[in-house]
Amino acid sequence: MDQSVEDALKRWPNVPAVYGWLSLSARGEWRLHPLGDAEQGGPGEGISNLQILGFMGRNYACETDGRWFFQNGPQRVYVRLDAAPYIVHLRPESAALITQNGLTVQHVTTWFSDDTGQLYAQTDLGAAKIDDRDLSVLAEVLYTPEGNNLLDVLATSPSIDCTLCDPSGRYAALRTPVPLENILEPAHAKRMGFMMNPHAAISAAQVS
Repeated sequence: MDQSVEDALKRWPNVPAVYGWLSLSARGEWRLHPLGDAEQGGPGEGISNLQILGFMGRNYACETDGRWFFQNGPQRVYVRLDAAPYIVHLRPESAALITQNGLTVQHVTTWFSDDTGQLYAQTDLGAAKIDDRDLSVLAEVLYTPEGNNLLDVLATSPSIDCTLCDPSGRYAALRTPVPLENILEPAHAKRMGFMMNPHAAISAAQVS
């Protein structure tokens, strides 16, 4: 986190956390909810200021229970996740997988495909979803040992049990063959260890 944020936390350690004001879209876009109603599922408003986006990306983290948040100075702002904590984009020019906040994935340990055709990954950074616009590009990289590419696998219903890797070795994060598991959306959140809607999850736990 930024030093200014750490200093603010020390100076004002008891500022109450807030829910409902921020979400992360399935394509990695931060969305502001001025009415504090993010948990109700609305799309929110886009944030275009690059300085603010950079600040948010640097101060994004998670609790041990799977709640992700943006640390806005001394105040913790919990985030509704529309897909996963990280949205990963493929960058062919650098042979890298990059998250929405500019971090580089070093390795993938498991792939997950859901019943809607989306692809998720457990990574060294945490749970991630591949931006759906990058699936066709990733299909040119990921193959099974039998030579089927990613789209071939995802086209089966359900997807075949297999391992996937980059046989060319160009993408360092994808060199090691790792398993592909089939999951039902939105069961991927529990399987991958994060809360999609922290406020709703905490409220439900308190009621029960």
